[in-house]
Amino acid sequence: MSKEEKKVNRRDFLFTASYTVGAVGVGAVIWPMIDQMNPDKAQQALATTEVDISNIEPGKSITVLWRGKPVFLKRRTSEEIAEARAVKLDDLPDPQKDEDRVKEGKDEWLVMLGVCTHLGCVPLKDKGDFNGWFCPCHGSHYDVSGRIRKGPAPTNMEIPKFEFVDSNTIKIG
Repeated sequence: MSKEEKKVNRRDFLFTASYTVGAVGVGAVIWPMIDQMNPDKAQQALATTEVDISNIEPGKSITVLWRGKPVFLKRRTSEEIAEARAVKLDDLPDPQKDEDRVKEGKDEWLVMLGVCTHLGCVPLKDKGDFNGWFCPCHGSHYDVSGRIRKGPAPTNMEIPKFEFVDSNTIKIG
């Protein structure tokens, strides 16, 4: 092997090694910037929440926090379900059937964000003209299905994504 060939081979190796070290260095600098765009662990933990519903008696409700917002879980009685289903859709400012606000086969469980759709206040349970929720800030009245019936709120209370994990647990989110 001649001196010239040794120089070329050595030069090629040095160039390749330099590019490899440079690429690893650039990756080491860029990775923290990319990784910081991921949500932090606290946000990931709040993405879903599981709630034990085994102790909620018919006619009662509880409030839990999910993503920093209150969520109302109400176990409705058969009378409350019948009352909600007897309402004519023409009487509702935001027409929505009661059946569309609950999971099929689990009609007694109403799960909704506890936020007034007018200005984001938290309505009071078992109050108002329709035995549902009442927002005292501006006078919005919701029925036992969380539908707006009277007042300035433009829409019904929102139903979050939820599922029944088992007969005693609801997973929200």
